[in-house]
Amino acid sequence: MKLRVLYFARLRERFGMAEETLDFAGATAAELIAQLQARGGMWAEELAAGRAFRVAVNQDIVALDAALPDQAEVAIFPPVTGG
Repeated sequence: MKLRVLYFARLRERFGMAEETLDFAGATAAELIAQLQARGGMWAEELAAGRAFRVAVNQDIVALDAALPDQAEVAIFPPVTGG
């Protein structure tokens, strides 16, 4: 399946890209994160367990066990606070 993956804030800066299209053979957001972590280096560091980031699928924030449909837009971003 194909996914459009968007990166925001510090992740966009660290990864040097705002988005990419990926061929993805997995089924869940957790599997996508694992595939990205496998790139090593800053990918493994920024997406490591314990690091603060959120995942949204088609503009809805989801848990990592969420299924990813073909052609989904997946956003990965740090949590945002404000008042």
